[in-house]
Amino acid sequence: MEGLFIQTLVSGLLIGFLYALIAVGLTMIFGMMDIVNFAHGDYLMVAMYFSFWCFALFGMDPLYSLPAVTLLLFGLGILTYYLLIKPIINAPMLSQIFVTFGVLIFLRGLATFLWKVDYRMIPQTVLSGNIHLGDVYIGIPQLTAAAGAIICNGLVLWFLKKTRLGMALEAVAEDKEAARLMGINSDRMFALAWGIGIATVGVAGALLTSFYYVFPEVGANFGLIAFVVVALGGFGSVTGAFAAGIIVGLVEVLSGFLIGPQFKFMFVLVLYLGVVFIRPQGLLGKK
Repeated sequence: MEGLFIQTLVSGLLIGFLYALIAVGLTMIFGMMDIVNFAHGDYLMVAMYFSFWCFALFGMDPLYSLPAVTLLLFGLGILTYYLLIKPIINAPMLSQIFVTFGVLIFLRGLATFLWKVDYRMIPQTVLSGNIHLGDVYIGIPQLTAAAGAIICNGLVLWFLKKTRLGMALEAVAEDKEAARLMGINSDRMFALAWGIGIATVGVAGALLTSFYYVFPEVGANFGLIAFVVVALGGFGSVTGAFAAGIIVGLVEVLSGFLIGPQFKFMFVLVLYLGVVFIRPQGLLGKK
């Protein structure tokens, strides 16, 4: 029983790191522009399909196609900003919601039209296999995805805190008008935030494809969790999203193990509601 409990904890940590990576881009975009990207999970779906077809058509393992997927999603994020977000950046909140929700519907519908609703999975990758530590089995794809999530989160945080461009992003997020007076082009910073935010789900999608099914609705599953993680950690807080992702992963897996798999999402939402009632701005969000 003890070994099974430890196995559950490890699984929760591994999936929690991935949740954190998916949520970081979402919280970064909101922190910069106060715009909620409802299509965030569906960009993850696009990344997973791109990674899958790189394997299916060219025999390229998801680990090797990861840089290409990341660059593709980075470009797609910038394109989304200039084509769809920039025109409505000062529009009422409802208009912004309708635009990002429309992107969700478009991406999901396009995936269904092109590839139907079939579930696809890569049967064997360079990461296939398990590591045995006593009674604990750790999947190499899951371990690699967790390690990649930690590295990517660390790089994003380092970029924001230690580079001039990252500090410029934070300055625009803090006060757009003051940053403009200091010579910072807020329009370019917004585009960069969208590029980086969507690129992070590109990394997550490529890593996830190594061990998870690809289908048009896959973004809904992870997108909902990402919203809970961001709200729990605090909108706009990259550190908060990282911590909340780990917490959500542990709560989900432990509640499924101790209570029942059918209740695991219920306890995640209960935790979220509890935090919101006590601290509405989230664990590390600003008042």
